[in-house]
Amino acid sequence: MAKHTPLYVRHLALGARLVDFGGWDLPLHYGSQLKEHTQVRTAAGLFDVSHMTIVDFPDPRPARVLLRYLLANDVARLYPDKALYTCLLNETGGIIDDLIVYDRGATGYRLVLNAATRVKDLSWIAPIAERFSTAWNERDDLAMLAVQGPEALTRLAAVLDAGILARVQASQRFHAIEAGNLFIARTGYTGEDGVEIMLPADAAPTLWDQLLAAGVAPCGLGARDTLRLEAGMSLYGSDMDETTTPLVSGLGWTVAWQPPDREFIGRAALERQRAAGIPQIFIGLVLEDRGVLRSHQTVYDGDAAVGLTTSGAFSPTLNRGIALARVAATTGERCRVEVRGKRLAALTVKPPFVSRPR
Repeated sequence: MAKHTPLYVRHLALGARLVDFGGWDLPLHYGSQLKEHTQVRTAAGLFDVSHMTIVDFPDPRPARVLLRYLLANDVARLYPDKALYTCLLNETGGIIDDLIVYDRGATGYRLVLNAATRVKDLSWIAPIAERFSTAWNERDDLAMLAVQGPEALTRLAAVLDAGILARVQASQRFHAIEAGNLFIARTGYTGEDGVEIMLPADAAPTLWDQLLAAGVAPCGLGARDTLRLEAGMSLYGSDMDETTTPLVSGLGWTVAWQPPDREFIGRAALERQRAAGIPQIFIGLVLEDRGVLRSHQTVYDGDAAVGLTTSGAFSPTLNRGIALARVAATTGERCRVEVRGKRLAALTVKPPFVSRPR
């Protein structure tokens, strides 16, 4: 039986088209995926992301030691209220999951994991945490809403206390503030400005209603996917998984090599791969011909097959097909992608495909 977020009834009332996503009934869209995508790029959109897995490590001292070993990025780089994007690796350097970790100061650390990988993530973390004598707890009592878009912070003025809003506005990207029962992070999965708000599950419907009344439009998984793709953000299970390392997934920047004596799971395998030379690169593709790119399409450099697309879609902002791809390091500036038996011309680019003004 599918799981439901605390906002399930709200989604039904709004006429959402629901789909199964990692065992959850979630809205794909509320009538028009294109309209929702445009709403986030031009104003503000609201996403129910309560299916995400939130895990707290309440004791900061042992948790810091554990997380420095468990994660490829180094939580020693953090300070209270700062967040870090990182990968959870296996011994061969394969990516078990990608996640965000927050430093909560005296109250420890918070991890936000993907919903589809919940069981394997927690099964991996549990015995290692026990070995490090580190307590942790899954926060299934919390919900999570994302408010994204250039007007996101402006619309929040209608629902947040002025003092709290001022703290949010003063915070920087990848930072968080805590106020009462609200945990408000300047993070998101759209490439736009905005926040992700974690709060008690029973308080989520009221906040949802208030945000809709403030003019923030409800948005579903469909728009979230095209937005994240335009922003060059990877999707676990498509652009990376346990068979690929960060070094061939465009995520080498999330590996903290310094200090050299920090031992973390997968480090030895990554060092061997780096020393041998990275055989593949992770790039963006923009179609020059008409068509739509999807995952698992073959990429050609001349007559040679050099790799595969990992995720793709039609970009509403660029009005053309775009994709992320893992290809041979020798691939040139132009290539071709096989779409329905035809090899369509494409440019190789460095993501993101769409960037917001800063």
